[in-house]
Amino acid sequence: MARTKLKKFDELKFMNNVIQPNRDELLNNEFKWKGKWSKKFKNSNPIVLELGCGKGEYCIQLSKMYPHLNFIGIDIKGSRIYSGAKIALEENRTNVLFVRAQIDLLSNMFLENEIKEIWITFPDPQIKYNRRNKRLTSNNFLKMYKSILSHGGCVNLKTDSLFLHGYTLGLLEAYDCHVHFSSADIYSLSKIDNRLKIKTYYEKMFLKENLPISHIRFSFL
Repeated sequence: MARTKLKKFDELKFMNNVIQPNRDELLNNEFKWKGKWSKKFKNSNPIVLELGCGKGEYCIQLSKMYPHLNFIGIDIKGSRIYSGAKIALEENRTNVLFVRAQIDLLSNMFLENEIKEIWITFPDPQIKYNRRNKRLTSNNFLKMYKSILSHGGCVNLKTDSLFLHGYTLGLLEAYDCHVHFSSADIYSLSKIDNRLKIKTYYEKMFLKENLPISHIRFSFL
């Protein structure tokens, strides 16, 4: 297993659709693509982020549905990103990139108003109280999303955690947000957004366990 991971890490260095900035580079504002993503994509199309992208199933499928948009999957796990990056290369998905970095450094990767939409797909709910600031919909993260989203840009949370779903809704009530859609069990509905039908590796596992899948879509006022 260790050898397999090392091989993947070595291959990541040579994948032209993977960017691996180090933490100091981001903290010192030396990240070369901040505000210059159009040069990397070679077009000026709007950018959609998938946070905690894992194997990149969501951003790859979305890239097929919306070829006029650019997609960036962000995750710190190199072995997971490798899977998505390899598929994107094999399928010649030129509108998909992956960044191996910590999500709490988003504002060091993107300018204000640079992002059209954000997808948070099956994040760790960080249920323990002392981990509350790690939740991807905690106050600090919401402030960061608001700063990089363009006017009217939306955030989507798709999760198997009813705790995270309820926590997020409660937080949004006190925040300056508009909730466009909320369901604690999307597959119980007669009709859902086609984008919600995309199933990640983890979602398939949760569905086998008969766990309800929820979704919240919101924007900042």
